[in-house]
Amino acid sequence: MRVLYMQQFRLCIHRQHAQSGNGIAFYSSGDKVAGNIVVEVSEVTKVSAMRVFGIGCAKVEYAKGKHRCREDIEYLKYEDTVYLDHQTRDSNGSVTLRPGNRYEYMFGFELPHAGQLVSSYKGKFGCVQYYVRAMMERTSQPALQCEKHFEVEEPLDVNTPDLLAPAAGTKEKKLTCMFIPDGHVSISAKIDRKGFCEGEDICINAKFENTCSRIVVPKAAIMVKHTYQANGRTKVLGQKLSVVRGNHIISGMCDMWQGKTIRVPRLKPSLLGCDIIHVDYALRIYVHIPGSDKVVLDLPLVIGTIPFNGFGSRTNSMSSQAESLNTPSSSFGSLRLPSQPPSYSNISLDCRIDSPLTPLLVDYVADEDEGLFMRAPELWYPPPPAYSEVRRWRIEDGHLTDI
Repeated sequence: MRVLYMQQFRLCIHRQHAQSGNGIAFYSSGDKVAGNIVVEVSEVTKVSAMRVFGIGCAKVEYAKGKHRCREDIEYLKYEDTVYLDHQTRDSNGSVTLRPGNRYEYMFGFELPHAGQLVSSYKGKFGCVQYYVRAMMERTSQPALQCEKHFEVEEPLDVNTPDLLAPAAGTKEKKLTCMFIPDGHVSISAKIDRKGFCEGEDICINAKFENTCSRIVVPKAAIMVKHTYQANGRTKVLGQKLSVVRGNHIISGMCDMWQGKTIRVPRLKPSLLGCDIIHVDYALRIYVHIPGSDKVVLDLPLVIGTIPFNGFGSRTNSMSSQAESLNTPSSSFGSLRLPSQPPSYSNISLDCRIDSPLTPLLVDYVADEDEGLFMRAPELWYPPPPAYSEVRRWRIEDGHLTDI
């Protein structure tokens, strides 16, 4: 006996909001999942029941040494029995399906309200998945079943006060060479908000100081960290995404980024609300130092689904600037451009650090992730260009008047 079971199994979305980045329609909390089960048979078949299950769960599974770590959490559990319309039932409650006919069972159920679901996710050691399972129970024969997966994406608005707040930090590293102090490298950086969406630009204001004997290279990258937890054990995977780099900074100099941008690529939103899987993003600002570990500063990022609307951005920017000015430990006041060009009498060599150290090594490193060593240069700064005063006159009533 050959049974052609569920040649078609499709889901119809009644409250379709949008589509995911790969063009697949997704559902959110409160949406209705509806569809039909199509059955065709080649011989007379008696069906005692047709059941539909809605299932959603998070799973983590990986090996840790000799141990096999596994953890499951359930987010959706729905079960119902569906019937054929206008179909006569036998005395025992079964339905007879005959060849040459096409039978459809309709079903539909509503997803739980906000806060009870977690967005779909698929990673190396875990996943969050949702699917509909149809099970056909036959008289005196084994049950048949099939499944259809669907995507869930919970909305994440980056316009909330927490995500509109700026993020800032500082990091410094003291260096030695052959146990001799070799100055330090420091980073001070700030971004205007923490929440971003795909395609938006992150504006970075940062200051880098280098008083060591080596040439260093500042960079910034968007980082993602996947954390899996099972049986009290944790596995973490990190990945570097988009990267931008700045100019080399020689000994005794500093460099400043004013509005340097890095674009958010196509990313899955931050995964929130799951106890065993976490997906966290960060903006990593770092400096490569030849012969030493990097100086690394991580600023938190949240990747959302509802983009920045611009409301309140001016108020937020002004308040963050005032906060920076009033905070003694903050150095971001120096990142703003002066309102007027300074006069020559006020010129100061801001990019030169007092008492730079003499470079100790002579070398060049070709790897782009490394900096440069340098010879001790004789640093000369040309004097400001000469200028002369220009006066303008005009004739009024036959007399020359100074303008």
